[in-house]
Formats: sequence, structure tokens, C-alpha cells
Amino acid sequence: MAAGRRAPPEPGGGPVLLQGTFGCGPSPGGAACSLALTARELQVRRPGGAPGGCPAAADAALRLADCVGSAAFPSAAAACFSLVCYPLRGPRWGPPARQRLERTFRVCGAPDAEGNLRIAQAWSRRIRELSVPAVPAQDGDSYGVLPRPCRALVLLNPQSGAGHALEDFQAVVQPMLAEADIATTVFITERPNHAHEKVRDEDLSQWDTLVVMSGDGLLYEVVNGLMERPDWEDSMKKPLCILPGGSGNALAASINYYAGNDHVAKKKLLTNCTFILCKGLHTQMDLVSLSTASGKRLFSFLGFGWGFISDVDIDSEKYRRLGNARFTLGTLQCLAKLRVYQGRLSYLPAVPEQDTPPGPRDPSAPVTNGQAGHVLPRAGTEVPGALPTDSLLVPLGQPVPAHWTVVPEEEFVTVYAIYQSHLGTNLLMAPAARLHDGCIHLFYLKAGISRVALLKIFLAMARGTHLDLNCPHLRYVPVRAFRLEPRVTVGIMTVDGEALACEPVQGQIHDRLCRVLSGS
Repeated sequence: MAAGRRAPPEPGGGPVLLQGTFGCGPSPGGAACSLALTARELQVRRPGGAPGGCPAAADAALRLADCVGSAAFPSAAAACFSLVCYPLRGPRWGPPARQRLERTFRVCGAPDAEGNLRIAQAWSRRIRELSVPAVPAQDGDSYGVLPRPCRALVLLNPQSGAGHALEDFQAVVQPMLAEADIATTVFITERPNHAHEKVRDEDLSQWDTLVVMSGDGLLYEVVNGLMERPDWEDSMKKPLCILPGGSGNALAASINYYAGNDHVAKKKLLTNCTFILCKGLHTQMDLVSLSTASGKRLFSFLGFGWGFISDVDIDSEKYRRLGNARFTLGTLQCLAKLRVYQGRLSYLPAVPEQDTPPGPRDPSAPVTNGQAGHVLPRAGTEVPGALPTDSLLVPLGQPVPAHWTVVPEEEFVTVYAIYQSHLGTNLLMAPAARLHDGCIHLFYLKAGISRVALLKIFLAMARGTHLDLNCPHLRYVPVRAFRLEPRVTVGIMTVDGEALACEPVQGQIHDRLCRVLSGS
């Protein structure tokens, strides 16, 4: 049947846009099947109608939301078109996982080979068009879709996690990207800050997206390298993608969670995240600007930590070949030598608390941008190309504004400010977090908690139910900015899983400062 033939509406899949009878499989002599293409699926039926003249029920329906690519090609006097899908299929036990499904159909009804190829190309082209995800229409949200064909720069750390990132990329990621018409340039990092230097200095116009195949630390390098570019505002509009190749993989687990997928890990998580890249939908993500007493300014996408959680993260580095299991071993070791950290914690609540005076629209003195003696201009008067102003903060040498909250306790087991849902693949720390919710989700554990109670909190965090324990030592508050002033400079601080010198630090959220590949 001609490629442009339309048919009456079909129940379940919407109006039929194309229909025809083709051979199943690329080889001659295959069984015939009837195809009907709608806006949502490709329906595959046995020939013939149901009794009473009603359309036959589809024997199979391939959802276009699961389709990553389609191609047409000649086959002797005939032609073929194929599509590749990754539907979610559930095992008898455990969460469903995306599994590859390829179907090929043979076109031989036209008078000549050219006619058959034109029909196959028309079907393939229409399948690709309908497989592009619809851009959500939500107020205030800015979504986009990667172009096809697409060019991706892949920054890969072969030493991250258990050391299998390159092998996993070649076995899992590369074939899927080829099916989705995404061409890759692979850059293998050889030393710390290699990715930072690459994205800071490179002409990025030759790529449509920057893909990080590693742990969260490499994406931290990329974000801060981009923020050092003179054209950082344009560069940060280029969508970023994270593919889990490290130990913690917190952002990858968060994006998988935001997409509505069940909790998975290892190869299943990698397949889910690669599928998100293949579909190409991207949206905005908040970043947090961190300023230190020594004059550094850093940009963070995941979280800032001090105390127990940071101790586990850094002390377990020597077990990184164990993959995610390193954190379990590190947790047990740090529990055995549980420490208390002294300091002052202050924050600007996202929602004003009781008995807190309303804050001014602009603080009296904006903070420096990390360069000695350089003070950032007030909001609305920024120099073109200047980094965004931390308009909610005052210099670290000054007291916090009066409308901030100062935590009365000054002894903590841990403080963690997180801006994504997951702290690690198996730790759902902030279930309410989203990519651009405008919040820092601040958690702190006061001194006095027992080792047993602390262990219960982390076990419950695997399910995101730790706040349901109502532990009197655990506090959670959504904030827009925070300041932490340790009493002594002994201890470990981390930003996005990377070690930071222990010193006074403050940070504030910057709404929608970059773009990231997302499943929704």
C-alpha cells in the first residue's frame, strides 16, 4: 500500500497515519503481517479482519516512546525498514529493565526496487519523526530535544569506579547511540582536571551535547570548566548528560528517579540513562555557587557535605574497585570511630520560618566572586560575561543577615546540603528534590545520636523513608542559601563527592543555570 494512505481511527492507538502489508523479517518468504502506524505505536497484525468487519486486534504494539531509531535499506529487488526499541520488561523478580528489541519488515509490493525503497524510506522517516519526544508544555519550564543527526563529545574516565567505564561504554552505550544516529567523539581523561581543561579551552560548537561517562566527580570538573569560559552563558546552554561509570553515580540515579523509573543499578542504570540520551529530551538544572574563606568560588550540581557523610565518601576511596560496595564498607568503618564536629550552621529558609523577620530584597554587601579584592556588582548591573551574582549572600567576614536562621546547636555528626534526590545509587536522601526546584535540601545530624540510630537512618535512606523515623537528632529544611563555619579546620568537606579544604563555606542556589538530558 502507498506510504501516504490514511485509514479510519483505530481504538487505543489513535488515527492510523500509515498502513500496509509487508513481510516479517528481512529474508524472502517470511510470513506476511499488516502494519498500522499511529502517533503512539506501530501495530503489527495478522492479515485479515475480525468477525463483523471490525479491525483485527493488534498482535503486537511497538510503542514509539520506546523507539530510539529506524533505518531503511535495499534488499535485492525488495527493500526493508527496521526499528529498534528498548521497552521495559519485567523479570519474575526485581524491577523491570529496558531490553533491546529490533523488528525488520520487508517491502516488495512496488513494481521495482526503487519503488520498494521509497516506501521503506517513507515508513522509516515517519517512525523517526513520531519517535521524537513531545516537548512538555509546562509553565516556567524550558525543554528541548537534541537534533538528528546529533554530535556528542564523550568525556570518559577509564579509572572511575571499578575501572570498567570504557568497557561498558563500548559494550552498552556505543551501539545504542549508533542506533539513535548520535555520532560520538570520545575523549579519554588521563589525569585530574583533564576534562576541566578540555571543556574550558575547546571550541564546543562542533558538538550538540557533552556526555560524561564516569562518576559525579568528572561532571563537577566539566561544570566548573564551562563556568570559567568567557562565553560561559552560551556554553551552559549546551545540554549535559551523565552516564553512570563511577561508584556513587548520584546524578544518574536521580535522573532515573525523576524519569519515573524503578530503582536499578549497574548495567540496568546505564541502559536507562543511555536510553534517555538517545531520546534527547533536555531541560534546565539548578546549580549552587559555593564561596570559601580562602577566596575560591565553585559551582556544584549535587551537594556539599561536612562530617560523617564526607568521611565515608573520602575514606572509602581506597576501596573504589569494589564499586558501590565501597560506601557500605566505609560506613561501617566510620561508625566504629564516630566523630563530632563543632561549628556554626546558618541558612536562609526557602519558606520563611515562624518568628523570622522578612529579608530585604538585596543584601547590603554582595560577596566577592573568588578573586581577591573583586566585588561582584549588584543584581541587574552585571558586566556582560561576568559570573552570576550571589545576591543572597554577604561576605564571610560579616554576620549573616537578620532574616537568616542560625542553628542553636554547634555540635554535629554531619551536615549535608543536597540539590538532587539521590546521594548515591542506593541512597534516596531527598525524595522531593527535582532538577530545577529552586531549593537546597539541607540535612544535619546533631551530636548525641547513637551508632544504632545512625545506622537505621542510612538503612531507611535506601528507601527514602529516613525522615519517617522521626529521629530527634535529624533535621531537614529546604533552604535557598546556607553558611557553615567550622570551629577548627580539621575534618573533611566535599563538594559533588570531591574533597575540599575544611574552612568556612557558604552557598546559594542559582535557578536553571545549565541544561541536562532528562527523561521527563
